[in-house]
Amino acid sequence: QVQLVESGGGLAQTGGSLSLSCVTSGIVFRIFPMGWYRQAPGKERELVASQTTGGTTNYADSVKGRFTISRDNAKETLFLQMNNLKPEDTAVYYCNRVPLTRTPTWGQGTQVTVSS
Repeated sequence: QVQLVESGGGLAQTGGSLSLSCVTSGIVFRIFPMGWYRQAPGKERELVASQTTGGTTNYADSVKGRFTISRDNAKETLFLQMNNLKPEDTAVYYCNRVPLTRTPTWGQGTQVTVSS
């Protein structure tokens, strides 16, 4: 059974930083590209950062240069370091495989709120 447990969100001021973690179980973490998705109120869920099993990273233009994704295969954990936060980063953040499976399982997500 796939479980994804995101944590580390909270309230930050513009320009601040937060570090997110996603502990996974039930998937063979080390063989899948993984990513961080976010969903803001009234908007579609979007992929903001991803990392292949070989370590190659990709970022949405909106977060490039501010967010850093990393992974620890031994601990089956995905990380997202978010710096220079902006109010438009406010969203619920989720981790999952990239690309998504046809019927993806989602965790509860972690809320990030950036005040102006």
